[in-house]
Order: sequence, then C-alpha cells, then structure tokens
Amino acid sequence: MEPRKSPPEYFLEIFADTTTVRDVLKGVLNLIFFHRYFPSIRPTTFDVLDFTLPVINDVDLETLIDSRISSLVRQHSSSAPGAHESSGVRGRIAVEFYEKKRRRSNMWFTGLAGKGEEEVCWEVWNLDVTVATPRTESERAKVRKAMENMLQKAALKILAVVNRDKDHIPPITTTDSNPFPYRIILNPRTDGWQNRFGLY
Repeated sequence: MEPRKSPPEYFLEIFADTTTVRDVLKGVLNLIFFHRYFPSIRPTTFDVLDFTLPVINDVDLETLIDSRISSLVRQHSSSAPGAHESSGVRGRIAVEFYEKKRRRSNMWFTGLAGKGEEEVCWEVWNLDVTVATPRTESERAKVRKAMENMLQKAALKILAVVNRDKDHIPPITTTDSNPFPYRIILNPRTDGWQNRFGLY
C-alpha cells in the first residue's frame, strides 16, 4: 500500500489579550470556514478590532467553535500565576478538513476489504495562540496595536492561501449537506499529522 501523502498545513500566529481572545479566534476560525465550508450558507458579519469578518450562520459549527475557544480560555485561566506575565500563555487550535473515501484495502484476511468508508484529511490549519495580559494602559495600547496587525496579517494570509492553493481540494462526490467533515482540535499533538490520523 502506498504511503498516505500528508495534507497541506498552514500556520497562523494569533495574538490577543484576555478580553479580546474569544472574538479574535471566532473571527479567524470563521474566516477559514467561510472559504472551506461547502454547504449552502447564509453568511453574516462580525466586527472585531475595527475589522468586519464573515461568520458562518450554522448552529453546530458555532457551538463547536465556541466550545474550543472556551476550552482554550479556561486553559489560560488555569495557568500558574506569573507563568504568562511576559510572553503570554500559548495554545494551539487546529482545523482539519476531511473527505470521505471508499476504503480500499489489500487486507483480505481481516474481512474488511472493500467495506465502508474512511476519512482522509486534505487540509490542516494551525492557529498558534498567545494570550497576553497587559497590566498598564501603555501595555494595553501596545497590545491593541499588535492585535490589529496580527488580525490583518492572518486575514490576508488566509485569503492568499485560499485563492492560491485549490488543487488539493477534493471533488464533491456526495449529496450530503456537508461533503467534507471537519474537526477543530485543541492543542493537537505536534509529532506529525500521520500519527494523529484516526485518533479523533
């Protein structure tokens, strides 16, 4: 059996303070899904840091995004005091998109040959998140400026990637409302995509 090719991975640096991290992450995640979520949608908009970003109007997706962001914020809140004073607390959120493929197996002896479907990842977005805790008014102003720059840079990178990298997107071969399943994973293992496959 030929080895499975790793999907393209894209990395975004996300920087926010404790009061804005939820909105910043919601905006960035929705911007990714706006370009990679193929069901029929009615987008709305969301304002964060003087930017207006698209938001997917889907209850299940919104609930999943909110859940992962809340877990990341809880992780920040439970960090040891003093651990995030200078550089901030770091975490990662990964968004993985999959296609369903008919299982092809040469393992006739397992009794699984030709049965069922498997999900094959075709794209991964990694958001490396740093949560800052500014203490003074001047620190807050610097953090605000850094957040605005980061959000603009992340949005432009997402737009550049989705407009440039299209050849790896699988054809839609199903009439399911969502042809490509997805996962949003908090703090995924960093020992390679292949080792995470099938674990979630």
